[in-house]
Amino acid sequence: MQTLAGWDGGPGPWILFFPLIWAAVVVGAVTVLRRTAWRGRGGPWRPVGAERPAGDSPLALLGRRFASGEIDEDEYWRRLSVLEEHFGRVGKSGAA
Repeated sequence: MQTLAGWDGGPGPWILFFPLIWAAVVVGAVTVLRRTAWRGRGGPWRPVGAERPAGDSPLALLGRRFASGEIDEDEYWRRLSVLEEHFGRVGKSGAA
């Protein structure tokens, strides 16, 4: 320990800063990647399917069921009027 503390031809106390420098580099790289490269994709730490898909709104589901023939036109209009009563007038984005 005496050799590390003194400058008797040894590496000196500055050698202890190398792990701190590497930790700062890793933290900086992760921060930059999180703010740029992973933006919009959710990043590797979020599970797949954690967010609802955009087309999973009640109106989209109703339209899909009508298009596939599960429900007829009368039932489609009846359910659409109930959705509009419950959620208000719904625009293209699916938000009230």
